[in-house]
Amino acid sequence: MSSNILQALREPSDGSGERLPPVDDAGAAPPQEEEKNPFLVALGERARALRARRGMTRKALAVAADVSERHLANLEYGVGNASILVLLQVSRALQCSLAELLGDVTTSTPEWLMLRELLEHRDETTMHKVRVAVGELLGTGGGNAEGGRSGRARSERVALIGLRGAGKSTLGAMLAEDLGFPFVELSREIEKFAGCSISEIQALYGQNAYRRYERRALEEAIQIYPEAVIATPGGIVSDPANFNLMLAHCTTVWLQAHPEDHMKRVQAQGDMRPMAASREAMNDLKSILAGRAAFYSKAEFTVNTSAQALEPTFVKLRAVVRGALALAA
Repeated sequence: MSSNILQALREPSDGSGERLPPVDDAGAAPPQEEEKNPFLVALGERARALRARRGMTRKALAVAADVSERHLANLEYGVGNASILVLLQVSRALQCSLAELLGDVTTSTPEWLMLRELLEHRDETTMHKVRVAVGELLGTGGGNAEGGRSGRARSERVALIGLRGAGKSTLGAMLAEDLGFPFVELSREIEKFAGCSISEIQALYGQNAYRRYERRALEEAIQIYPEAVIATPGGIVSDPANFNLMLAHCTTVWLQAHPEDHMKRVQAQGDMRPMAASREAMNDLKSILAGRAAFYSKAEFTVNTSAQALEPTFVKLRAVVRGALALAA
């Protein structure tokens, strides 16, 4: 920390390390209990609990964290709006993660903490195997392990994932007709539940409401259709619960495409908004693809829809899905 910040934090203390009355940054008396911010109160309680677990006095923690006892007292009593740098120093002195101090759910119990320690620094392949094994143990699935569904029959619900413009609607309808399966566009089902368009859901009710409608539509599709081709919204991978549900109950295919093809196809669908600021829109699209690629890659199969024309691409997709489902041509 810079010297001026350290100086501001090094306020006088009574030397006991335990009984400093909390005050605010201006030296005023602490607010009444009912005026305290619930998050800051909970943060202070966790700080005290972690300090107790480590067997440290407040004075010892203040020295280890290089923070004044007065400031630490404010933090523990829930009356100090500590900076992120102070919290980072305190977490390091307590030998815990910043997430544990802030109250992340994965640090809320001893079992969570022990699981985190076991998984920390594992490579992606190992993490994938663990996720699949946990899904099998809990009966929720969680995606296929390498070489298949851990001995289970592969689901005949085929979910196509990928960013808008990947070809999910066009190829999905062709695939459903070829397989004799129902074709489900999840976005349309979401709109039916909400009674308004996707953009209206997000504008009127927000992202959390949209995810709830998405979950409801996905659950109903899984319940109603033992066989189906499902075209999913591009952002379904952004919600871990919805993505896990899909991986557990569907055979998944990532329809991958180059950013330029995504853009051209969206415009061909009549959406000319990207034309207003094409350079900025393209940069945004590339950023979204980069951010979601690691999640899209969790699909069991990938078909590149930019590599060739529509008909050869469909033939490849058809072969991949029929092979996965062991269906006769």
